[in-house]
Amino acid sequence: GPGEARAQQPASRGALPARALDPHPSPLITLETQDGYFSHRPKEKVRTDSNNENSVPKDFETVDNSNFAPRTQKQKHPPELAKKPPSRPKELLKRKLEQEKGQGPPLPGKGANEVLPPGDRAPANSSRGREAPRQPHSRKSGGGSPEIKHDQPPKCDISGKEAISALSRSKSKHCRQEIGETYCRHKLGLLMPERVTRFCPLEGKTTKNVQWDEDSVEYMLANPVRIAFVLVVHGRASRQLQRMFKAIYHKDHFYYIHVDKRSNYLHRQVLQFARQYDNVRVTPWRMATIWGGASLLSTYLQSMRDLLEMADWPWDFFINLSAADYPIRTNDQLVAFLSRYRDMNFLKSHGRDNARFIRKQGLDRLFLECDAHMWRLGDRRIPEGIAVDGGSDWFLLNRKFVEYVTFSTDDLVTKMKQFYSYTLLPAESFFHTVLENSPHCDTMVDNNLRITNWNRKLGCKCQYKHIVDWCGCSPNDFKPQDFHRFQQTARPTFFARKFEAVVNQEIIGQLDHYLYGSYPAGTPGLRSYWENVYDEPDGIHSLSDVTLTLYHSFARLGLRRAETSLHTEGDNSCRYYPMGHPASVHLYFLADRFQGFLIKHHATNLAVSKLETLETWVMPKKVFKIASPPSDFGRLQFSEVGTDWDAKERLFRNFGGLLGPMDEPVGMQKWGKGPNVTVTVVWVDPVNVIAATYDILIESTAEFTHYKPPLNLPLRPGVWTVKILHHWVPVAESKFLVAPLTFSHRQPIKPEEALKLHSGPPRGAYMEQSFQSLNPVLSLTISPAQVEQARRNAAATGPVLERWLDALVGTMWTAMGVCATGPTACPVMQTCSHTAWSSSSPDPKSELGAVKPDGRLR
Repeated sequence: GPGEARAQQPASRGALPARALDPHPSPLITLETQDGYFSHRPKEKVRTDSNNENSVPKDFETVDNSNFAPRTQKQKHPPELAKKPPSRPKELLKRKLEQEKGQGPPLPGKGANEVLPPGDRAPANSSRGREAPRQPHSRKSGGGSPEIKHDQPPKCDISGKEAISALSRSKSKHCRQEIGETYCRHKLGLLMPERVTRFCPLEGKTTKNVQWDEDSVEYMLANPVRIAFVLVVHGRASRQLQRMFKAIYHKDHFYYIHVDKRSNYLHRQVLQFARQYDNVRVTPWRMATIWGGASLLSTYLQSMRDLLEMADWPWDFFINLSAADYPIRTNDQLVAFLSRYRDMNFLKSHGRDNARFIRKQGLDRLFLECDAHMWRLGDRRIPEGIAVDGGSDWFLLNRKFVEYVTFSTDDLVTKMKQFYSYTLLPAESFFHTVLENSPHCDTMVDNNLRITNWNRKLGCKCQYKHIVDWCGCSPNDFKPQDFHRFQQTARPTFFARKFEAVVNQEIIGQLDHYLYGSYPAGTPGLRSYWENVYDEPDGIHSLSDVTLTLYHSFARLGLRRAETSLHTEGDNSCRYYPMGHPASVHLYFLADRFQGFLIKHHATNLAVSKLETLETWVMPKKVFKIASPPSDFGRLQFSEVGTDWDAKERLFRNFGGLLGPMDEPVGMQKWGKGPNVTVTVVWVDPVNVIAATYDILIESTAEFTHYKPPLNLPLRPGVWTVKILHHWVPVAESKFLVAPLTFSHRQPIKPEEALKLHSGPPRGAYMEQSFQSLNPVLSLTISPAQVEQARRNAAATGPVLERWLDALVGTMWTAMGVCATGPTACPVMQTCSHTAWSSSSPDPKSELGAVKPDGRLR
């Protein structure tokens, strides 16, 4: 895949002062294209619009999925710096297979009894599945493709390079067995249908045109349709989901919610609000669906079967939505429209040359889902006799067609279910293909009534290749400047995607106001957003040592604030001793700016020796500083360091930049327009050792650059500085904290572990070359006393280590407030529900109340 940057021989030497030139030139990294994103592919044609919602976009011509090489072990150096030869999968595979037979040395990092990822795992040859009435559609063994049932697994010589690569990369014995069996059955011609019967009497592709009339709402029909909304949700954005639910809710419709198997927090929240309404149900089964996975189709087919079996839910249309969707027309408008076209099915087709669609979508490849990964196993032929179509996996289907797809045992439906069980992105093509070849083919409308925010330049970055052996695209989040797109009336649209409150909530507020009018003046929390990142029932094993370490430190920061600002001399009522692990943690945003973390934690009040539950708000301090005196270099707007950079939304998903010694930080810079320039970036560790330096060529149109220097780990804990210079004149600097860890494997860290993690990289070298000759150029002195202190800190454990950590955290974070969630003996302590910031403060836009007289919640 394309790297974020590429290293070249040091060029533009003239930019360096002579003394810095030798013997350690800074490697030049050129970051090209508009977004500081170097790619070996020609630039894509950028299309401004597009309601064309295909994950394989028209203008994504240049992605080459032909050669998805086997993944090697996690590389220490980013691929753009050191092209490593691909691993020898055959050898590795031989060792794995020998080991499974009980020969050969064990593989590193694998226990003898491998644990399968959670999921309803059944042995590959078990008979569970189709026969069990309440089990989801052909219950998956690996979460995706159907189980294979036969007595003797076919033996064959696995020769295809993709299958060999998949076998060498898969982690579990169960999955390797499934890959082998699937490949062999396919090779023997036992897996894929060769011919399928077409039942559509019409020639070619037929789509009906439907007219959109804004005024059609005026006359409500005598027999309005009732809709079954199927919400397929995952993640932790429960308040955004509740706000969307509130916007689409009406007492006459039905809501069936599937929460991903790995999203237990969200599942708990959904169960809680579903109890309040008779027309809301949660699936009794859960699947772990992945991007592009076969399991998503199973989820839809099983939901359809469940809905058809609910005799008390007389619905007419099936509409699927995710938590990232939002309505852009009112419920009344949707019902009026669908009531007029109650016999139609609304699906968006790719609208292009079919052979190209098949190739781009990978429909001519065999895929298998297991271990939460889509493995590519080789080529296959499209069955004869039918026309394959596809496009968006968001659709509106009428009950008649849903019954046909669910219960028909005809040749088309049976064989298509088999074919699409081994298909990438099956939900983007299965329903289209079945509909267009079925007796219902004259009911197809080529419009899924949605607007999707495709930004190909940003959305097509192969961001899913860790879970799918393929490159795809995904849509961007809407921002306020996109609002005009929701008001177009040229074609009927009722929903839009994607929306993400952690990226931009203002646009959701604008839409909500446009549909339902504004909330009363003085309504609290309208510009605030809270998202849970940890909740006690998740268990501390769901946290990393870095987050656990920092959440504890944040809680102590809050207790110190209580003591200094609320405490009166000679009185212990506002002094506390921390107890246990944090109870919950939320991200807090205000007006679309990250405001820090809210940590709910327990502490003993020293005056009364009673346990109290408090919530502490900690906010990051400003770490980006323009040089003083300011240089005449004007293009740099901002610089930040973090992990989990999202190239599509251009932000760090690790909000607050919580980093430990074993993390691999990324440096990001945001640029204004201006002339092409080369800047030098210098990374300095807490004792003034220069860890890395490199030059970046900033194109005149570049908006963002980001680069991960290949540093040797562990990083020395403390406050790091990233300096940006132009012609060796300082432009700006940014600081970031590498936290020393107080926990290792969620247990208090032991002396030998602390020493290993906190002493900096082996032999003090972050890279092969040393940049020490630059210290005088940058006037960075390395003081022996500082180095000695760092050496002593590295050996610290217990209270000494905690004090060191807390001192560092205090330089980068401020405790803004502390409140009590329940009774407290501290007389001046605020009650959390009475603050504007606490996760317990009022949030009417996401709170779900009683159904109003008009049948709505909003």
